[in-house]
Amino acid sequence: MSDKTADTRATCPVDHSASGSQPTAPHGSGCPVDHTKKPGFLSSLTNTTASTNEAKCPVDHAESQVNPLNMMPTLAQTMHEGQQTALSTDRESSTIPRADQSSDTHKWEYPSPQQFYNALARKNMPAPEEYVDVMVDIHNFLNEGAWNEVLKWESRHECKMPRLIRLQGRPRDISPLARIYDWRFGVRPFDRHDWFVDRCGKQVRYVIDYYEGEPKDDMPVFNLVVRPAIDDFSSLTDRAKQMWQDAKQ
Repeated sequence: MSDKTADTRATCPVDHSASGSQPTAPHGSGCPVDHTKKPGFLSSLTNTTASTNEAKCPVDHAESQVNPLNMMPTLAQTMHEGQQTALSTDRESSTIPRADQSSDTHKWEYPSPQQFYNALARKNMPAPEEYVDVMVDIHNFLNEGAWNEVLKWESRHECKMPRLIRLQGRPRDISPLARIYDWRFGVRPFDRHDWFVDRCGKQVRYVIDYYEGEPKDDMPVFNLVVRPAIDDFSSLTDRAKQMWQDAKQ
């Protein structure tokens, strides 16, 4: 089946495009990275994940470890033991509507730099404190890009305000499409999320595979493959229509 992909870079603009089409930048997309912090940034990311078997999102989205009130991890805002620099505890609001609220003004909030750092430390993935702000920006930017791709799929349906119910990290579960890419191209995603979307009363699951691209100018490049899971006939039809559109291009 066809899928939609997004080539997401820390160098801007970020492209979110359908596979096989010319990449385009979304409206209002700005560079999330402070380029004054660029030197050595990529190597710091590599060192951060070197102590683990896989690079993955440091924020644990497993359902067994989430706050049942908002289906997101509960992360401390206090400084971690041994931390030298005070990090911001401010949380940035996303553009993603929450499914547990009736108003479209209620959005999901991203972790603060301090929460992000604590999540890394808890997983034995210590990060240079001076780069945490940049890592949070990239984390948030990737999620915004993923949501933009979800909205493209959702535009096929009558629901005008899809909302995110929850998300689940599944880095160890290789999706069928990722296995095909591995077989054809020899690459595997470094992370996987399943996003559960409320389509005006109907729950729809999306699968998002995160791939690491070739670094450019010492900045990381990421590719997102976003598509509805084939859990019902409607999602199968969406995937088939997208495949047909891609074949005609």
